[in-house]
Amino acid sequence: MPRFFLKTPIELGDTVELVGEDAHHISYSLRMAVGEEITVTDSRGLGYTCRLASLDGTCVTATVLSPLENTGESPIEIHLFQAYPKSDKLEFIIQKAVELGVAEITPFESERCIKRPKADRIEHILTRQEKIACEAAKQCGRGVLPKVNAPISFDGMLTRAIEYPLALFCHPAEGTVPLRETLASHKDVKRIAIVVGSEGGFSDGEFQKAVEAGLTPTGLGARVLRCETAPLFLLSAISYEYEMKG
Repeated sequence: MPRFFLKTPIELGDTVELVGEDAHHISYSLRMAVGEEITVTDSRGLGYTCRLASLDGTCVTATVLSPLENTGESPIEIHLFQAYPKSDKLEFIIQKAVELGVAEITPFESERCIKRPKADRIEHILTRQEKIACEAAKQCGRGVLPKVNAPISFDGMLTRAIEYPLALFCHPAEGTVPLRETLASHKDVKRIAIVVGSEGGFSDGEFQKAVEAGLTPTGLGARVLRCETAPLFLLSAISYEYEMKG
């Protein structure tokens, strides 16, 4: 069933409106008709079955029929902090991270970032990234729309990451703890931050600052992963450890 998100709460019996691209998609791409059903998720992450009442390409109305169980969310709240990579790699990372259950994504600048966003382009870039996250959430059946944040500094990232009970700082240096051991020793954790570098990784100074701040230095195995592969590897490992049991 096609899924859409609203930024307001929904109650049973309400009539909801979908406009803009969502209305166009329902009317022309999906070629849906009055009486067919869609899934709409509200601002609280609650999903509902809704029956189409009217559609004209610019505005679609639907009647809220019944609640739906939210089965598309990870039991772990995961916040990905990703150092800015080159090209359009960040868009790829956002799309796949959403599919793998991330709750929030925050880009940040580090010493070895090759690409740095221009101040006058941040708003435009963020709008595009939010759209990519929304489309990915619809496609994979998420119940909550993941949040994509504006870029922050390395120090700002440390301040936010350390708020999580487990904050993983990925770096192929001596003294790191293998990911498997780290996750095995945090069986009951409910919130995890993961910090991944750009193409050049992190400097020794950044690694030291992260350790001093209290982040957990984590190794990702014997192979050196690309910056767009590392977060997906991490998210997959977290999903296997906490979501696939039972």
